[in-house]
Amino acid sequence: MDILKTIAEESGIKLWQAEAVTELIDSGCTIPFIARYRKEATGAMDDEALRNFDERLKYLRNLEERKQTILATIEEQGKLTDELKAKIEEAGTAVALEDLYRPYKPKRKTRADIAREKGLQGLADYILSKGAGDPLKEAEKYISEENEVPDAATAIQLAQDIIAGDLSDNADYREWIRNKTFSRGFIECGLGAEGKKITEAGERSVYENYYEYREAVSKIPGHRVLAINRGEKEKVLSVSVEAPADDILDYLERKTLRKVSDACRPYAQAAVEDGYKRLIAPSIETEIRSSLTANAEEGAIKVFGSNLEQLLMQPPVKGKTVLGWDPAFRTGCKLAVCDPTGKILRTAVIYPTAPQNKVAEAAKTLEELCDRYGVDIISVGNGTASRESERVIADFIRGYEKSRRGRKLHYAIVNEAGASVYSASKLATEEYPDLNVGERSSASIARRLQDPLSELVKIDPKAIGVGQYQHDMNQKRLGEALAAVVEKCVNMVGVDVNTASPSLLAYVSGISKQIAANIVAYRDENGRFDSRRELLKVPKLGPKAYEQCAGFLRITDGKEPLDATAVHPESYDAARSILKECGYDVTDILGGKVKGLAARSDIAKKLGIGSYTFADIAAELEKPGRDPRDEVEAPVLRSDVLEMSDLVPGMELKGTVRNIVDFGAFVDIGVHQDGLVHISQMSDKFVKHPLDVVKVGDIVNVKVLSVDEKRGKISLTMRV
Repeated sequence: MDILKTIAEESGIKLWQAEAVTELIDSGCTIPFIARYRKEATGAMDDEALRNFDERLKYLRNLEERKQTILATIEEQGKLTDELKAKIEEAGTAVALEDLYRPYKPKRKTRADIAREKGLQGLADYILSKGAGDPLKEAEKYISEENEVPDAATAIQLAQDIIAGDLSDNADYREWIRNKTFSRGFIECGLGAEGKKITEAGERSVYENYYEYREAVSKIPGHRVLAINRGEKEKVLSVSVEAPADDILDYLERKTLRKVSDACRPYAQAAVEDGYKRLIAPSIETEIRSSLTANAEEGAIKVFGSNLEQLLMQPPVKGKTVLGWDPAFRTGCKLAVCDPTGKILRTAVIYPTAPQNKVAEAAKTLEELCDRYGVDIISVGNGTASRESERVIADFIRGYEKSRRGRKLHYAIVNEAGASVYSASKLATEEYPDLNVGERSSASIARRLQDPLSELVKIDPKAIGVGQYQHDMNQKRLGEALAAVVEKCVNMVGVDVNTASPSLLAYVSGISKQIAANIVAYRDENGRFDSRRELLKVPKLGPKAYEQCAGFLRITDGKEPLDATAVHPESYDAARSILKECGYDVTDILGGKVKGLAARSDIAKKLGIGSYTFADIAAELEKPGRDPRDEVEAPVLRSDVLEMSDLVPGMELKGTVRNIVDFGAFVDIGVHQDGLVHISQMSDKFVKHPLDVVKVGDIVNVKVLSVDEKRGKISLTMRV
């Protein structure tokens, strides 16, 4: 297989692009670096296209390695024919390859193997031939006390085992059956052992929609596959694949019984049916369910990754002093005031919720903190006691603004998923050794509003809670995919090397966790970095790592103005030449004086600079250090609170998209329970997937369709 030609054709790119990307990947370049600084070489392939290319390249290379191993194994057995070799070399998937290898794969002894050892191959051949004689008479020739074949019936059964085994090992048959079952089969669900107990007890279950359920294999959506898998794992459901068995048996008989005599046909048909039902069907069912699960997981990972990216790319609330509020009941609500840079100024604990209900005392503490530190926004986590805390905050804001003659104070609801994981982690202990777990958590909630990206990178992406069924899928694959999303976001935004935490630095292109720790250690020992070149003094940060990371690390107020931009050091000479041609000096970029460079594409040709590189440099010189997050709508800031009982059908509200799943989006409208906008209510036009319409963090206008207070369900529509 020509791997690069195959990928190029699949991806719709040119062969030269495939060759260039492969060379860059093999030389140790990271995906963010290639996407941002090697556009001329790749034809400006973006991050997603490059990651897909990288995954496909690894898959096909592993497939080729597997082919060589299989060819060598079959060659050693003396069974490798030219035809088989050609089929193996042409196999395009791991499944097709393993089908071809199946008859030659070392495995435990089968019934067919035992029958061959007893000398029954000849009888099996006779049954499948045009022999017109009585098969039972022929079978008598194989009766042998030594081979434990006591009678003709036993001989026939052993011969049928050989026929069934050979049928099962036929790669072409398996492929046809697999495709037929996928296109015409059904997933069927019934009650499992635990499900029967639940129904007998008259109890409800989240799986009750699947107690008697049937859906086409080819049409079942990924989220239902994962839900069914979970129900089966919990033994609430029993799950099976119903294949079009009659069609499959007709096909197998047409393929195998063409030369069979009328006398032998009943025995051959029985062997074919046994081969399918006993040997092929169970393994095909396993393969199909594994394929459905793998596809469902990939879909869920894609949605999770998209949600995570949108969450990480939420705009930072800049220049505001924020009071982080970690709500709780018995242990009290933990507070942390953070200045606009995220520095913790003060921590406190108040008890305005049950069982203490010290509302007046809490208000006094809040008043003192807001006055002393000039708090602009209260950032409250959406966990336990958040609803009760929100009422206290709204009442406090009304009284505070009135007593302070209209001084504005707002609050925002922040998704606190993972905050407790972070606050109890080794990282948090090292970052804030003098604070307890609650204080760290409240500080994290404050900083999630101030700079979501910098704060959320400290938490395992799987703990951030913007996915579906994340605990039911391959954790290694999920972790890798989400880490790639975080890496993409961090490098898209860029990192201030003089203020970044080790957690943030570790996601920068070319920087490992060890190098990140070394950068911080060097900074602590020698003071701030004055130039990007100084990074080369950091232990283990060599020329290759420098090449990969330099463009993504920012240094403000340093010796080199271009160090504060996304212009890579390798392009500094080109940047200066562009500025000179347009009548500017490099210092002009600091005051935002540089204008109109993008329109001067003639300069690129004159200076011998690639068009993609020129466009990127020009854009960066005109808006140095531009933060792509600034283009996203700011989070909703509230000053009052809604009760679920306040909601009535037809009410129009503004809300924030908190999570997206295959069947819709959950929107925070200011009550404790997020409302669901079903996919059918997202647009007047057909919507294939919610991600085509909204993303996490979007501010959307919604209308209330229905409210079920008992079940805690709110149905919304965006068709307003």
